[in-house]
Amino acid sequence: MKGRGAAPSPSRAGSESAATSESTAPGDSGEDGQISLYILGMVIVALMLIVVTVGITAVALARTRLMDAADSAALVAANALDERVYAGTGVGENIPVSNATVAQAATDHLASIPPPPGVISWWIDGGTGTVDGEVAQVTLSSRVRIPMAGAVIGDRASIGITVTSRARAATR
Repeated sequence: MKGRGAAPSPSRAGSESAATSESTAPGDSGEDGQISLYILGMVIVALMLIVVTVGITAVALARTRLMDAADSAALVAANALDERVYAGTGVGENIPVSNATVAQAATDHLASIPPPPGVISWWIDGGTGTVDGEVAQVTLSSRVRIPMAGAVIGDRASIGITVTSRARAATR
């Protein structure tokens, strides 16, 4: 009796279930383990972003601290009276300074304070002095360590930073 209620033949039913179970069997799709590689790749990208962000932030903070040191050195240098000018013309509206007094005062001041964290070395650079005899200009150069970059590029994991600050000491 072939009609609506007839059951499928046993040989045909077995082949359909076998085909269905073969197509869903693990390993047949060729995509097993792909999510692990994707997750590993994303973790590596995330770690690299963290390392780069930490490095950029550390360099920016070191630059800010160097600017603070240059500002304080310029303020000290602006108060370094050039006695030769004082003896000749006296003091006007601003304290007279010279290239020598500015450089000496800035060098002495920086020698009296420790370098900021992350700074390998620092020094007074060219451009330190005065342009008009009243404004002290201090140029500070340094080598700054880049954190966590040493593992990738070795001992050369540093960057040079130069900052300049100006100050004037008014007599009023």
